[in-house]
Order: sequence, then C-alpha cells, then structure tokens
Amino acid sequence: MYLELAGGDSFEDLVFVPRKNCQTPAFIVELKWNQSAETAIDQIKEKKYAKCLQDYTGEILLVGINYDRVSKEDNKKHICVIEKIRK
Repeated sequence: MYLELAGGDSFEDLVFVPRKNCQTPAFIVELKWNQSAETAIDQIKEKKYAKCLQDYTGEILLVGINYDRVSKEDNKKHICVIEKIRK
C-alpha cells in the first residue's frame, strides 16, 4: 500500500499493489469530501494516476469515495464507485 504516491499529473491518495503471482487486482483510491465519487474517478483518469503502475500488468480497480460532511451526524453518506480497467 502506498499513500500519496506520485504518478501521472499529481498524487494518488492510496494505491494498493498485489504481491507477485497473486490474482488480486491493483487498485487506486481517490478520496473526495462533499463532492462525488464520480468526480474522484474522473480525477484518476484525467490526471493519469495509473501511470504509477507502469510495470504492473493485469486488472486495475479505480475507486472513488466521497464523504458527505453536509449530512447530519447520524446520517452521513459515504458513496463509493468502482471501475475496472485492464492494463
């Protein structure tokens, strides 16, 4: 797991790379606050975050998570969108 990994045009929030000879996909996580999970996915694509995995081959999950702080404390919404790409 890498935090704030440099890649593409910016820094990814979290990147998980599986061990060698493992069938688990790698995944890139972008966190947003009071925006949308789709905005997070768009940022991963626009800033080419997958470049940090240039030596990795296989499936990559793009994970966008939004935390809604506007909601009441007992009803906060956390939304996640996941897209799969193949490299």
